[in-house]
Amino acid sequence: MPPPPVPDDITMSPELVDLGRHLFYDARLSVDGRTACASCHQQELAFSDGRPVSVGAHGTVGHRNSPSLANVGYMPTLTWANPHFTTLEFQALVPMFGTEPVEMGMAGREDALFARLAADPYYAEAFPAAFPDRPAPDLYTITRALGAFQRTLISLNSPYDRATYYGEADAMSDAARRGQALFFDHRLECYHCHSGALFSDNMQTARTPFPENAFHNTGLYNIGGTGAYPAGGLGLYEFTGVASDMGRFRTPSLRNVAVTAPYMHDGSIATLEEVIRHYAAGGRTIPDGPHAGAGHENPYRDSLIVGFEISDAEIADLTAFLESLTDQDFLTDSAFADPWPDGHPANANRVMPLN
Repeated sequence: MPPPPVPDDITMSPELVDLGRHLFYDARLSVDGRTACASCHQQELAFSDGRPVSVGAHGTVGHRNSPSLANVGYMPTLTWANPHFTTLEFQALVPMFGTEPVEMGMAGREDALFARLAADPYYAEAFPAAFPDRPAPDLYTITRALGAFQRTLISLNSPYDRATYYGEADAMSDAARRGQALFFDHRLECYHCHSGALFSDNMQTARTPFPENAFHNTGLYNIGGTGAYPAGGLGLYEFTGVASDMGRFRTPSLRNVAVTAPYMHDGSIATLEEVIRHYAAGGRTIPDGPHAGAGHENPYRDSLIVGFEISDAEIADLTAFLESLTDQDFLTDSAFADPWPDGHPANANRVMPLN
């Protein structure tokens, strides 16, 4: 793989990445001193959080599921639906300073944040080391450091990779290989949206001439009546106002998907088996309950989601293939782990996801 693209005003360096890692795990970036980037993005869950939707400072409940950050540097758009967040640096401003919903809650508290960081002995040396010409914490240096660390979160060493690219034929089980054949079969059409190295039709590298962006309506909900779009469910339509964009969301990568449950933009599907059955039904057909919907009747449902026949044994095989996309080295690599010592003010009161 070529490296992820890097903005022209950034030079990747070990000092910059290390600073970004410390900031990523520092709960002092939040108003309650308990919420860090890592609170919604935990390494062992491929930098997702295991909740249906995110939970921010003071327990504020968000509208959408926290996406995995594995290979996030290769993603040309960085949220479920907003097409304008195209750099990690710009996107970082939203959790820190956004107000609907509140995530880290620092809007209007920028000066307090900068002073808090400047007073820490590590940051007193780390910011000048990473930014010799701009040695103080500010929005520029904080966001550039966070972006640099996230660009190192590269996950390309799953059993599927070892079997497909590195010649380790026994890295995948027989069930996973049968599931692979199903995944790439026209009967199921999985690979049309989950394609390429990232198993997503969203992709950019340092060498691609233009970013590839795609958003899809997966038939979760319908317009009006039973299963009307819940909060956060309008998708791309919120930003374009185009009716056909209603309910369309960015295609997530399937890498490490077995550890990033629950699924969909609202975390409304609990297991991989349920995801497969959702697509087999051609969209949601739940008559009642918190996730009721008649999404299979949605006029804007993606044209590829038409349903298919699949046996229980085939579901088990397809699930085995999806599990073969789990990169255990990525989930345990110390280079991505919390660098702060236990009891440090950065993590002493930090809230972490529920596993």
